[in-house]
Amino acid sequence: MVTGALVIPAAELRERFSRSSGPGGQGVNTADSRVELSFDVGASPSIPDSLRPAIIERLGRRVVHGVVTVAASEFRAQLANRRAARERLAALLRSAAKPPAPARRPTKPGRGVRERRLADKRRRSETKRGRQAVTD
Repeated sequence: MVTGALVIPAAELRERFSRSSGPGGQGVNTADSRVELSFDVGASPSIPDSLRPAIIERLGRRVVHGVVTVAASEFRAQLANRRAARERLAALLRSAAKPPAPARRPTKPGRGVRERRLADKRRRSETKRGRQAVTD
């Protein structure tokens, strides 16, 4: 489950396993614990057609031919890496499916801010004026 309204069935995910680098002792040479999880955003029936272009645009370079891929290899166990890859993919899709933040309404600086800025300018001016050589 990505969000309350967006659920990706496991049948639409493709997993690929390979040998992982990192901890594992002698078992690292034999166990395929690294997981690559792929999801076809462009052809998935689970994603609404109205949301699909926004997700693909927000994912940017992570999408190759409509497919987003996430890899996990930080754990020694394949099951833990599978769980981590699914959580990572869900977080990625969740952030891409989030509606954009409302545009900021432009405001003018307040009176106090303007007064402080002018006071700082006056103080700096006095400092520089005090450094000038006195000419008669």
